[in-house]
Amino acid sequence: MKKTSHWADMGEWSMVWGMRFLLRVYLLLGRTVLQWFLYPVVSYYWLANKPGREASQAYLKRVAKLSPSSNLSGSLRDSYRHFISFANAIIDKLAAWSGALSLAEVDYRGRDSVLAHVKTGRGAILLGSHLGNLEVCRVIADLDETARINVLVHTKHAEKFNRLLRQTNQNSGLNLIQVTDISAATAMLLSDKIDNGELVIITADRTSVGHNPRVCRASFMGADASFPQGPFILASLLKCPVYTLFCLKQQGRQVIYFDHFSDSLTFPRKTREQAMQQTIQRYARRLEHYCLMEPLQWFNFFDFWRVHEE
Repeated sequence: MKKTSHWADMGEWSMVWGMRFLLRVYLLLGRTVLQWFLYPVVSYYWLANKPGREASQAYLKRVAKLSPSSNLSGSLRDSYRHFISFANAIIDKLAAWSGALSLAEVDYRGRDSVLAHVKTGRGAILLGSHLGNLEVCRVIADLDETARINVLVHTKHAEKFNRLLRQTNQNSGLNLIQVTDISAATAMLLSDKIDNGELVIITADRTSVGHNPRVCRASFMGADASFPQGPFILASLLKCPVYTLFCLKQQGRQVIYFDHFSDSLTFPRKTREQAMQQTIQRYARRLEHYCLMEPLQWFNFFDFWRVHEE
């Protein structure tokens, strides 16, 4: 398989200009017409992007081994279905942004404990991933008028995305914060938000875009992979409750899973590395559990394992 130095070098498919165009098509002409635009584009992307197609097949072969009941084998057909699932997720993303996705279309698992905590006036960290559709957290922002959602993203277009969000919904409680590395300044900014009772979402399944990222090896889908230490170090610095967050599309509905992860992460100096590895392994196990629930909704179209081995 062709070597890829880092996921970020591949470029993000959902560029701002493209999302703006698709959003306009969606708002003017609806989901059905948008599919006429989107499916041919994704089909072309699947054909042209050989590394992405091979990475998809390799991942789905791991799924087939761990979950024979998934009826997946890692074939070209399965890989194409994987990409089409991504196309549908983009449409759902646009629906969430435009306000077309209502609270009535979303089911929740475990949200009461998060809401109860927010009502105390202190925020929490939500560990997300590239499984499912985090954009549905746009709807989470409407759960309670006092709940504000901050999403840490690696894209350089965070401010442009924020403007696009404001254009579609001026009262959006969602704020994107662009980061490359978790710095002291980032920690201070987020500490203020936690103190204000806000929620902070950070994906924990991709390594930092900076040089020499701090990572831990953890078993995931039958092999070792590298996971970033940053989100877990940040959570320990903020001394607040930590939950995992997964939003999966199941039987035509968006289902948001909140699972308690820790009251407060701590990494004692003497056993720091061991405690960090154990914590990240626990997260990797939970991510694997939800991946196997909806394997076609994990949207990492690069060789997640080999990238970190080289």
